[in-house]
Amino acid sequence: MLLDTASLYFRAYFGVPDSVRAPDGTPVNAVRGLLDFIDRLVKDHRPDKLVACMDADWRPQWRVDLIPSYKAHRVAEEHEGGPDAEEVPDTLSPQVPVIEEVLDALGIARVGVAGYEADDVIGTFTARADGPVDIVTGDRDLYQLVDDVRDIRVLYPLKGVGTLQLTDEAWLREKYGVDGRGYADLALLRGDPSDGLPGVPGVGEKTAAKLLAEFGDLAGILAAVEDPKAKLTPTQRKRLTEAAPYLAVAPKVVRVADDVPLPEVDTTLPHTPSDPAALDALAARWGLGGSLQRLLTTLEA
Repeated sequence: MLLDTASLYFRAYFGVPDSVRAPDGTPVNAVRGLLDFIDRLVKDHRPDKLVACMDADWRPQWRVDLIPSYKAHRVAEEHEGGPDAEEVPDTLSPQVPVIEEVLDALGIARVGVAGYEADDVIGTFTARADGPVDIVTGDRDLYQLVDDVRDIRVLYPLKGVGTLQLTDEAWLREKYGVDGRGYADLALLRGDPSDGLPGVPGVGEKTAAKLLAEFGDLAGILAAVEDPKAKLTPTQRKRLTEAAPYLAVAPKVVRVADDVPLPEVDTTLPHTPSDPAALDALAARWGLGGSLQRLLTTLEA
């Protein structure tokens, strides 16, 4: 089980009231909410391996170099020579280091790699997996990794993590008319304002799905643009031709990397904390109470 950790703690932050606080009054709603999420996921799905995948760089420069608008609207502060700061709620940022310390003390594998997003870490773990994989994320971008043959699916939270949309290729075909691999092509053609991806002007989701059904994939669509006999309307041909510079770079930006240099890490789901003393100190300092105790009981079982 691969967790898109930031996606989950954002959901926890907005789903748990900020009246949930440490003894000193500091909000810990994202921390406790994430612990509750992990508890429920382990109870319901019983993974034998679990990785909390992190955004070491939420807006990698190599993606920005290709598409400068990539996530540009989310930049709170530009940092010369380092990752830009993402705009996040004031009371969430201080909770992230606490989340990291608690995961480490529990012994839950936590992996982020410099220059890459959590999506890329997830993509690489998925590519290397020799068994079924459940990816837990509120980010539809990761639908591109769904693969029925390899038993890779996305668990998309609809309400907390108690109600999850189990996303497989049958669901994707019914909803979007594409399989997992095709979803990346659909997304780059359609564009995504939330990620600053312009897409092809005038090509929405339905048109993108029709083009992919007709020509197979992005390469097939681009070949059709060059083929005067291909069944493209003059407007479609014009729009796709004009978008050629974008379409040349978009696949590298939209498709998650599968070759991230992952560190050696034990991904086995822990049954007991790796550092009980540190965990006790964190529990007292941050008032983690029932959320942590429930998770410890579930891990032990």
